[in-house]
Amino acid sequence: MNKISRRETLKILASAPLAAGFSWTGAEVQEAQEKVLEARRTGAEDGKVTPRFFTDHEYKTVQALVDLIIPADERSGSATDVGVHEFIDFMMVDQPSRQTTMRGGLAWIDVQCQKRFGKTFVDCSGEKQKAMLDEIAWPRTAKPEMTHGVAFFNSFRDLTATGFWTSKMGIEDLQYMGNRFVPQWAGCPKEALDQLGVKYHE
Repeated sequence: MNKISRRETLKILASAPLAAGFSWTGAEVQEAQEKVLEARRTGAEDGKVTPRFFTDHEYKTVQALVDLIIPADERSGSATDVGVHEFIDFMMVDQPSRQTTMRGGLAWIDVQCQKRFGKTFVDCSGEKQKAMLDEIAWPRTAKPEMTHGVAFFNSFRDLTATGFWTSKMGIEDLQYMGNRFVPQWAGCPKEALDQLGVKYHE
């Protein structure tokens, strides 16, 4: 990737307010998830989906970011395991108004890493990647000069969480029990009522 100057990045960021760049509806989320599943069914034999919006470098950056936000653990796989990077790519294709915000935010992170470490985000070690994100992950403690990065990363983190927890694996990870037929409702279990410190009126 060619190095992007700080001036070019600021120009990109100034053209779209970052905090407002990632708003979406339930219908948009559902449509993107359906497209991910369809693309995986009809895509290459290895199951990989070719990005339609992101450049190769941007796509690798998105993959690294989403897996740092939601890594695999003992309960479920990582964000890339369920295709969150693919989900975000589809969201960008379908919502052109968000594209500048996304592209500008990814460029901003690269510029910051180039300044600190002489490398783009994906070329940095895991330790340096986490150090970069620590500077923008906590709005209350972030330095004023990190404002653009804070706005971008917190919106990106929300989008990552949406992509993960609306996937089949993510719903299972939440242990969501809704949307099931209950033939007879016997009320809330006594143990749950006791834990909440409430009871039914007699």
